[in-house]
Amino acid sequence: MTNWLAIGGGALLTLIVLRDTFETIVLPRRVTQRVRLTRIFYHVTWSPGAALARRWRPSTRREHFLALYGPLSVLALLAAWASLLICGFALLHWGFGSRVHTAGHAGGFWTDVYLSGTTFFTLGIGDVTPTTSAGRVLTVLEAGAGFGVLALVIGYMPILYQAFSQREQRVSTLDAWAGSPPSALGLLRRLEQDESEVAIVSFLKDWEDWSAFVLESHLSYPVLAYFRSQHENQSWLMALTAILDLSAITLSQLAGTPRWQARLTFAMARHVALDLGRLLDAAAPSDAADRLPPADLARLRAELSAAGYQLHPSAEADEQLTRLRALYEPYVHGLAGRLLLPLPDWFPAGDTRDNWLTAGSNG
Repeated sequence: MTNWLAIGGGALLTLIVLRDTFETIVLPRRVTQRVRLTRIFYHVTWSPGAALARRWRPSTRREHFLALYGPLSVLALLAAWASLLICGFALLHWGFGSRVHTAGHAGGFWTDVYLSGTTFFTLGIGDVTPTTSAGRVLTVLEAGAGFGVLALVIGYMPILYQAFSQREQRVSTLDAWAGSPPSALGLLRRLEQDESEVAIVSFLKDWEDWSAFVLESHLSYPVLAYFRSQHENQSWLMALTAILDLSAITLSQLAGTPRWQARLTFAMARHVALDLGRLLDAAAPSDAADRLPPADLARLRAELSAAGYQLHPSAEADEQLTRLRALYEPYVHGLAGRLLLPLPDWFPAGDTRDNWLTAGSNG
């Protein structure tokens, strides 16, 4: 007996999963629809893990726990797609009356699930076979869908890890430029040692390119945002925020320093913070601490002057810096809260050494 409700439900479930797989793996652009399996999956799976991690104080143990989520979520998402597709085709077989030839099986819905699973993974066991034309067509379609999805997955994993590796290469180079963790003041001190305007312009141009890469890759594959760096005092978000801080200082505080490249880098880096914040639903917390209160701002100006930089007049420069910070800090605060990643300070940490100096002793 034909069950049209089961047929409709199975067809809808199968189409939804295939569309979600296509949009996640094949379609290299930001998909704006809000109802997506992948979006729901990451909201459902990240929240419990993040809630558990918040019970621990920031530590190596917590970082190791959170570092597992990104890679494991990819495998879990692929398993979820496969499971839903198997269930969808099983519903279709069941809706058409479970007309199958069995060898030692009782028949019914769970036999259809077994048939669907062996077909999806192209096992070729043959102990359960369809006996109708509709069942045979479904079997062929599912075998093709299973082969296609598995082939896409094989190509998907290297793309993810290549993008992650490219992102982290530049994050690692920031260690020698800006310290560990990075800071805008530490970066400016080291750039000043070059005594050349070309150094800061070249540096900002490189990080404009990096920001464009992060924007494109992380909008196409949002799971990359959950992949964490090798060192606890490094992350793509800390690097992005430090570059935004540097660009904001260059645009507002520093006199005699080329502004055009700082403006371009600031625009691109701010674009990353804005789009990823919205994509990940990373709302800025209402109780976010001020990263640069007035006393620290006065100290920052004093430190910059001591480092040899010429500064614009305080009142106008400070007002402009405040306006620039308002353009990106809500979004980086939101991303930090969402991903449980710390934000960098404006000043170098006094009791830490660069990672490249300590790698031999603490890994």
